Amino acid sequence: MSASVLFDAPGPKARVRNIIYTVVGSAALLGGIAWVILRLNEKGEFDPALWDIFNYAGIRQNILEALLATLQVFALAGVFSLVFAVVLCVARLSDHKPVRWIAVVFIDLFRSIPLLITIFALWVGILGTMSPFWALVVGLTIYNGCVQAEVLRAGVNAVPKGQKEAAYAIGLRKSQVMTLVLFPQAIRSMLPTIISQLVVTLKDTSLGFMILYPELLHSARLIANNTPVNGVYPFVQTVAVFGAIYIGLCMVLSWLATWIEKRGRRAKTGINVASAKEPTASEVAPAPGAAVIVPDPRGETVVIDKATDTDKTPGKDN
Repeated sequence: MSASVLFDAPGPKARVRNIIYTVVGSAALLGGIAWVILRLNEKGEFDPALWDIFNYAGIRQNILEALLATLQVFALAGVFSLVFAVVLCVARLSDHKPVRWIAVVFIDLFRSIPLLITIFALWVGILGTMSPFWALVVGLTIYNGCVQAEVLRAGVNAVPKGQKEAAYAIGLRKSQVMTLVLFPQAIRSMLPTIISQLVVTLKDTSLGFMILYPELLHSARLIANNTPVNGVYPFVQTVAVFGAIYIGLCMVLSWLATWIEKRGRRAKTGINVASAKEPTASEVAPAPGAAVIVPDPRGETVVIDKATDTDKTPGKDN
């Protein structure tokens, strides 16, 4: 039986118990899925006519335009939030107390306010006239920038202090220490968390339907409410199709995060160390006239001056 710090290997009884739990849990899950499928079938949700609406050219074009609108907002909000996060992180780690406290208050404030309220406030004109597109982009940038700033700060604080001290010791300025030493390591160590927050940013674009921005959720609502088939509105079908689109987008981002992480582990970094070699004869043989240290059988060290061939042992009268 092997064990680690965080996990004790189960014994025979625990293994049997785990197998029973796994079988029972899997059976319950499959049973629940089967029950949902049967209920949907009883209500006629698997009628081919309800699913055939997605073969219409107009609906496909609507879905494509909504997907492009969602990706456009996500691309801008993702990039802007990362840039804004770097600025907030630098301010959060500033040596000047007023700058640091302003960053702390700003981050804590907008992390506490629900994102939907921020987006809605921007849309109704709290900062002036703003289109739904830019209200959504700015709202996502502010909220996710605050979250990403705390992620980066945690990564910077996780870098061993000796590296920062060594960078200052060789004469680097603070800006150079941050950009060349701390931030690269912080981004690499916190990359999974950064990508996870980008996935949250992608899903939060769905809040745009509250301000009438034509993203995926807004398109799904229009399709479900305005395309009845034989008096039945295709809510289940629309949720299934658009849910699959969201899942696919999130899986692509997760795959990208895994690929970047593996590529980072394979990257060759650091200083190449020369291989050891046998010393040459000139390196081993003493130079003419140099002193040679000879071990004495009595346990003392004897120094022989080759120029005069005399004993130069310290503390001995010559």
